[in-house]
Amino acid sequence: MRTFLAFIKKEFKHIFRDKRTLLILFGMPIVQVLLFGFAITTEIKDGKMAVLDLAKNRMSQQYISKITSSGYFILEENLKNYSQIEKSFKRGTIKIALVIPEKFAENLGNNNSSIVQVIADASDPNMANMLTSYLSGISNSFAIENRLVPKIPIKIESKMLYNTENKSVFMFVPGVMTIILMLVSAMMTSITVAREKEIGTMEILLVSPLKPAIIIIGKVLPYLVLSLINAFTILMLGFLVFGMPMEGSRILLFLEILLFIVTSLSLGILISTIAQTQQTAMMMSLMGLMLPTILLSGFIFPIESMPRILQILSNVIPAKWFIIIIKSIMLKGVGIRVVWKETLILTGTSLLFILMTIKKFKIRME
Repeated sequence: MRTFLAFIKKEFKHIFRDKRTLLILFGMPIVQVLLFGFAITTEIKDGKMAVLDLAKNRMSQQYISKITSSGYFILEENLKNYSQIEKSFKRGTIKIALVIPEKFAENLGNNNSSIVQVIADASDPNMANMLTSYLSGISNSFAIENRLVPKIPIKIESKMLYNTENKSVFMFVPGVMTIILMLVSAMMTSITVAREKEIGTMEILLVSPLKPAIIIIGKVLPYLVLSLINAFTILMLGFLVFGMPMEGSRILLFLEILLFIVTSLSLGILISTIAQTQQTAMMMSLMGLMLPTILLSGFIFPIESMPRILQILSNVIPAKWFIIIIKSIMLKGVGIRVVWKETLILTGTSLLFILMTIKKFKIRME
């Protein structure tokens, strides 16, 4: 028994002596609970809204004030005409638009119903339906507070843009593509390179006359080809099986996919230069890539509903910008003039990762 207790004591000492093991044992549960607790929510807050107020009277202003004070909406734009609505949607500045008719107050004052048009961006159907439902509930509350006579004095006429049938697959195809490309490009690359470091073949490359850039290109090129094949397969399944639309330029879509793959590959190589073992590379990839990609990219959970600090943190997640780009091109048919900012962010991120990787290789070679 004494020998057994001594053996257990030795194992505890080994565990507490290894800082990385302690970080995995105690750090990962804390991070996961905080991330899942704050990020996973079905409630939407601060939905960006535009208003086209054709009535422009006291009643319509009270109605708008009631909506914006609910905490579910932020008034992003006051529109002047209908033509501005779709432009705002394509720019991605709003999620929902409210059109108040000219005779809004008159109809309500004459004990009639007034029809309010709600136009939602259904490229994310769950968010579109929930925001429309929130507006309907707020409208009913406004009618009760103002003691309006008809049973349903404010009727909501909803219109879903870019996804009239509210197909959830229009949201999941871009998201699944993002996760698959991140998995193949970043995670597999980091693990493969770490394995070579473990068995010693990487050291042979590092002392060879090959330049660090050539070594990196040789390592990532096979995964670049495999990732492109995966992307093509997912797109074909989306088009042929699920009826996914393709409103924008196919050439621009291909270039954006290629840019995201390069970004993911450069991140995977960077992780591999830091990690010494496959296990470390796997943990860094899971904690640093997969969980943030799923939770903070806006693929499943709306970023607007997260705490401010997580919204800021989501800006460093490449998948967030790629999902915005691919949805905008495929569903909204926009060009580079609309997604230039997101493209520039991905390009800058990719260059940063590549420069850091080359620098790290040079340090190892010296």
